[in-house]
Amino acid sequence: MIVFETERLIVRHFRKSDADDFFLLQGDPDVMRFIRPVKNREESDAFLFEAIAGYTEPWMGRWAIEEKEAGRFVGSFVVNPIPGDNVKTQLGYAFIPDCWGKGFATEVTRGGLTYFNLVTPLQEIYGVVESENLASQKVLLKTGFQPFDKFMEGEKEILRFVFKRST
Repeated sequence: MIVFETERLIVRHFRKSDADDFFLLQGDPDVMRFIRPVKNREESDAFLFEAIAGYTEPWMGRWAIEEKEAGRFVGSFVVNPIPGDNVKTQLGYAFIPDCWGKGFATEVTRGGLTYFNLVTPLQEIYGVVESENLASQKVLLKTGFQPFDKFMEGEKEILRFVFKRST
């Protein structure tokens, strides 16, 4: 099931057959550097199947990103609650390393914001990044997010950005 499309990308529901591709993200230390601890194959598969089982909320989820032209898996996109916060919802993305630097993050974030405005009931959505993740901060600012707050999570400084619904 397609969630939304951009000029070059398709964001769709994950399928069980995506397990190898999903592990390309979850098992790669460079991809996971600013997201979460790296998962082994068993953990990655369990996380994928949990994401698939979670497609009960019509406008939230963890989805696959495919490049339209090549039809290949390039990453994942998420709209879900911020962990530990039952009120705020975030959007996020991860791409396999050979897709970095192609403008996909900005493109999928813009598409995600259109989706946010057209499909979700939310009034605002957040981007959450580590202070060291300058590339993602640039994507958030370029796509219209505004700085919201910052806090410490263990040794890491976390920055939150907010995007408010268009009126």
